[in-house]
Amino acid sequence: MSTLFISDLHLCAQRPDMTAALLHFLAHDGPAADALYVLGDLFEFWIGDDDPNPLHQQIADAFAALSQQQVPIYFIHGNRDFLLGQPFAERAGMTLLPDPCVIDLYGERVLLSHGDLLCTLDKGYQRLRRITQQRWLRWLFLRLPLAQRQGIARKMRGQSQMENRHKSQRIMDVTPEAVEQMLRQSGCRVMIHGHTHRPAIHDMVLDGHAARRIVLGDWFEQGSVLICRPGEQQLTAQPLMPR
Repeated sequence: MSTLFISDLHLCAQRPDMTAALLHFLAHDGPAADALYVLGDLFEFWIGDDDPNPLHQQIADAFAALSQQQVPIYFIHGNRDFLLGQPFAERAGMTLLPDPCVIDLYGERVLLSHGDLLCTLDKGYQRLRRITQQRWLRWLFLRLPLAQRQGIARKMRGQSQMENRHKSQRIMDVTPEAVEQMLRQSGCRVMIHGHTHRPAIHDMVLDGHAARRIVLGDWFEQGSVLICRPGEQQLTAQPLMPR
């Protein structure tokens, strides 16, 4: 009995080792799980469900194969793949969840989020996030020619990488106040998120009660998987290439 959580794989054609690690994980670890949650940034970028990238179909097929084994799969959008839509989710056998959302995890209310909402000190990013969340802007972008969308995505990725080099680690991390506020609003004492690429389990005290924030890691150097069982959370690292 276990539920699995992953995030921040940033899959792309340039890193076949990460793709191979995910495929191995889905085929060998996934079938024994009660459920699998993907908390955003599964892909390095997403410009629309109509993108014919073969990698996307390969990943959809792998998730669908797991779903067909009666393992529920849930997905929360990340800041890189926030345009991933219902057509892809249906092909992959996934259920899309809002960010944030509360689930029942073996009798305990647990708050899930990608995590970028918690980085409130990064004012520039939060402004950009509010803009990209506008439905009308998404509608317009998805109706641009595919090549134009690809060019915009490459430009935005380049700008983001350049800006992040000049930002302090403090600004790019979550703020305690945002964490506490989201936990209070949800009525939860446990939060699971990704985005910051800083895997850790943080025990804390919230309003006089024990609380916990679990941060998932990325898959750049090794796989990061949270394994949850009744009364137990284990954050594990797995080699990228199956042995």
